Amino acid sequence: MWFRSFVTSTYEQGMTTMVEPPPEFIKTIEWEMMDKTKFFPLSMLSSFTVRCALYPLTLIKTRLQIQKHNDVYTGMFDAYGKIYRYEGIAGLYKGFWVSSVQIVSGVVYISIYEGIRHLLAQRNVDSRVRALVAGGTASVFSQTIIVPFDVLSQHLMMMGVHSNGNKEAFDTLRLALKPGTSKFTITLEIAKEIYRQDGIAGFYRGYLASLANYVPNSALWWGFYQFYQDELHNIMPSWVSHLFIQTMAGTLGGFSTVIITNPLDIVRARLQVQRLESMRQAFKDLWVEEGLRMFSKGLSARLIQSATFSFSIILGYETIKRVSVNDEYKKYVRW
Repeated sequence: MWFRSFVTSTYEQGMTTMVEPPPEFIKTIEWEMMDKTKFFPLSMLSSFTVRCALYPLTLIKTRLQIQKHNDVYTGMFDAYGKIYRYEGIAGLYKGFWVSSVQIVSGVVYISIYEGIRHLLAQRNVDSRVRALVAGGTASVFSQTIIVPFDVLSQHLMMMGVHSNGNKEAFDTLRLALKPGTSKFTITLEIAKEIYRQDGIAGFYRGYLASLANYVPNSALWWGFYQFYQDELHNIMPSWVSHLFIQTMAGTLGGFSTVIITNPLDIVRARLQVQRLESMRQAFKDLWVEEGLRMFSKGLSARLIQSATFSFSIILGYETIKRVSVNDEYKKYVRW
């Protein structure tokens, strides 16, 4: 009797073990799994740090895109050398403090992205489609906030461009400013001149071009990120860090997206700085000036910027999600 009871108990325990295997790790930390009081402040700090470190690449990329042919800079390293030589370190950070407002739009962006992903997940939509749709939707809202600041920061980037010791102004506003004028005053004068020439619409110059560039850019980037993450997870050994896989997926996603959308980014920048009338005119002018080189104009700087930015953003974003995850999920999170 005792033996039968022992065998039955042992068998039931064994069946319980077989029926309830240990849970797998969480591949994607979802919105509802995180403590938002930790996530938002840490996300803003991470975003500011990354933008501060990589802003010179953004400035160089923009100047390479705006110039005609190679009239001022022959490439990324030539641009860096000339800017540093003639304008100093400050020259590499022109417009940074205005551009840093993107940190606020970044909070809006990621909140909408995660919210849309959550809604689509409840409807059992494929993870790659969720990422693509959520990325595109979030970009629409984000660009509506950030375009006026983009216009201002890009005019600031273009001011006082030097080449071989001769000053050339890329900026079409042609402001007459006294030496030593403060950054705030310069920004205010640019804003006044934009308003004088175009009214409120001037601050949304290139808005449609921004949407045409950033919405597919954002959608493709998140879609590629999810795709590469899934594929790398399938082929990598189980001992490889999941965070490493995610940063590699982000970098590959950045490369893929930039190669596809580069001409759109040039058109957006030219519309906002050179005050062209339409995307069609911008494309036409770009084709006349560059021909097939329009697809590679500023591409090296943008590839390096995108790869570095994607790696850094994903490293910060996924690390912060792990730090912010609620206690009940921590044992299922793998670094």
